[in-house]
Amino acid sequence: MKIAIVGGGPGGLYFAALMKQLDPAHQVTLWERNAASDTFGFGVVFSDETLGGIGNADPVIADYMSRRFARWSDIDIHFRGETVTVGGQGFAAMSRKELLELLQHRCAELGVDLRFSTVAPPVAELEAHYDLVLASDGINSQIRATYADTFKPSLDPRANKFMWLGTDQVFEAFKFFVKDTQWGTMQIHGYPYSDQGSTFIVEMGEDVWRAAGFDETAGEVFPPGASDEKAVAKIRSIFAEELAGHEVLVNNSKWLNFTTVRNGTWRHGNVVLLGDSAHTAHFSIGSGTKLAMEDALALAACLHEHPGLEAALSAYETERRPVVESTQRAAQASLEWFEQISQYKDQDATRFAFNLLTRSRRITQENLRLRDPRFAGRVEAGFAAAQGRTDVVPAMFQPFRIGGLELKNRIVVSPMDMYSAVDGVPGNFHLVHLGSKALGGAGLVMTEMVCVSPEGRITPGCTGLYTDGQRESWKGIVDFVHGNSTAKIGAQLGHSGRKGSTRLMWEGIDQPLANGNWPVAGASALPYGPGSQVPVELDRAGMDKVVADFTAAARRAGEAGFDLLEIHAAHGYLLSSFLSPVSNTRTDGYGGTLAQRLSFPLEVFDAVRAAWPAGKPLTVRISATDWIDGGNTADDAVEIARAFVAHGADGIDVSTGQVAAEEKPAYGRSYQTPFADRIRQEVAAPAGVAVIAVGAISSYDDVNSILLAGRCDLVAMGRTHLYDPQWTLHAAAEQGYRGDGAGWIPQFRAGRRKPPSARTDAVRPRLSLLTEAGADGAPEHLRWTPAQAATPATEPAMA
Repeated sequence: MKIAIVGGGPGGLYFAALMKQLDPAHQVTLWERNAASDTFGFGVVFSDETLGGIGNADPVIADYMSRRFARWSDIDIHFRGETVTVGGQGFAAMSRKELLELLQHRCAELGVDLRFSTVAPPVAELEAHYDLVLASDGINSQIRATYADTFKPSLDPRANKFMWLGTDQVFEAFKFFVKDTQWGTMQIHGYPYSDQGSTFIVEMGEDVWRAAGFDETAGEVFPPGASDEKAVAKIRSIFAEELAGHEVLVNNSKWLNFTTVRNGTWRHGNVVLLGDSAHTAHFSIGSGTKLAMEDALALAACLHEHPGLEAALSAYETERRPVVESTQRAAQASLEWFEQISQYKDQDATRFAFNLLTRSRRITQENLRLRDPRFAGRVEAGFAAAQGRTDVVPAMFQPFRIGGLELKNRIVVSPMDMYSAVDGVPGNFHLVHLGSKALGGAGLVMTEMVCVSPEGRITPGCTGLYTDGQRESWKGIVDFVHGNSTAKIGAQLGHSGRKGSTRLMWEGIDQPLANGNWPVAGASALPYGPGSQVPVELDRAGMDKVVADFTAAARRAGEAGFDLLEIHAAHGYLLSSFLSPVSNTRTDGYGGTLAQRLSFPLEVFDAVRAAWPAGKPLTVRISATDWIDGGNTADDAVEIARAFVAHGADGIDVSTGQVAAEEKPAYGRSYQTPFADRIRQEVAAPAGVAVIAVGAISSYDDVNSILLAGRCDLVAMGRTHLYDPQWTLHAAAEQGYRGDGAGWIPQFRAGRRKPPSARTDAVRPRLSLLTEAGADGAPEHLRWTPAQAATPATEPAMA
């Protein structure tokens, strides 16, 4: 092949070296506009997985890199005058300058045509004369911009400011310095990369940046390679204690806003994107260099394995995209955590450290227990102490009080519509469905959305509380739960609004009824989606009826004996449609500003509060973001939650979306938890109000991790309980927990031990385990101490 590479960073150089090794007959030419000696940045970090791939593909490069690595396993988190050290992580880093020199040397040795200080020819010319054009020209890729119609790039610049610096202080571990300054919270991400120095990245919110006066040079244009010396001088002063007399090093150091790059596709004919031109991931979870070199490994392998270019490039993107998107999801969670870091400044040091370590959701409590069991134990003990308890048990089995209601554990069965009622009356199906979940160990079992009127149903199969007969049927279910389990049971009241009069889920979710439909109402005369029925805009008389319907249903819920009541103001149903500007375009006092959009839902809440028994808790479910441009955002959700708390809500159940059919959710594991976290930190916790987290949470490890970090008070799971109605009891068995938080009813008690499976006679390598962990179960704390690192007197030849 005749290959053109634009961009001489680690990804482009490594790909060039790999291709020449696979076939020396490949003609590989690389253009780089900067000189070979121009190197921006300080250290780069690699994972063991990446290093393994490099070792398999090019042992020469891998061997040379290993001789230059700084290696350590500890993370030090400096917070509020304390240092929390967590071991067992495993890091390897090296100088970016040395890495580039190595790769340049290797490419020259293999016969790659390297053209530094040279601007590449136009991409149209390259694609006409070369079999393959590799765009590794970075985050500001000109090739990507040229074919933007094909690549469909999405650039997401973030608000935080950061500056890439170095220091001649050689850290012994990965360092997070979180500093509460007079201007606000600033943080340092630091790690060693050699026996000469460490990377030293300073980051802060834009409001803090401006308050500290760093915007003084905001309008100044720095020449290539120059650094913002005024800002650096101020950083030296602010972080003098952390620097401990050492110097700050600069290299093209100036204030930046991190931009997340995504593309609809990575290929255009014979042009393919690699590294930062294709994707970026926030520096707080890893290295762009790592991702770029992994791209190079995959692309070279696919070109070698597939006979045609189109098949090879397709295979490359198919292989790498899921990995990259998973990394980007974790990076997004991490960068958003750092954007909101000030909301955790009052946490104790141990919880803060755990919160920081688990921010991307890739590290969990069980993961930390393997890495550093002593620290994991401290986290659990701290959580128990914060509840006023001395018994250290899994967080999910610590009891919790919401309003006047005591729950035996932190697990909630989410409301799940079953579409199985006749004329709104719950029957035997609902008894078995909800009864089985109560017997399965959950602390609180929630009904599906119980509709407040016939026209407020979603489908003909939805349950209601608009007749006394419905109330009596619900009472039978409530009595069963109370008589046969220690669970509590709550009802969720709602009105379908513009999403009503639709088919049963398995007949076509959100699709209008073919016949027998009823008129629907909404905040405005806007349909939910294409083909949906156009709702009638509620007038005052219609609103009065809705208030009366909610009030009557709340009374019946109290008479049925429910322990808790929740108002459904999420997912695009009637009250949610008033809250969102996507579905509420009214020009009267119930539309416009957020305060005006809140007025009717709050009116309903107040009426329900008055009708519901005073000693029983009342919660509200909200959609914390609409996932639509122009819709409600997380900022709006904070204010919505604040308003309901001010009106007496005992809890906020934090979901997202489903407000309009055109939404674009960012799905992923525990993807809605950050919204619950923010509402808890800013609104609920200070007011003593509970927060319930929901959304793609399915393992007890994730549940415990979310609770231990203080991101919510209760965790609600739906599909998980459909898969396993006794999920909570099974989670207790798997964690070795026996106690009141997960009591088996007498009839089921014989099954509380997990049945044996597979082999149980395997001999565990005990001596190996003892060697790794030590007698007290603590990890070996590996620190980077360059003086102890063995360095050969002369380097081996690379060939």
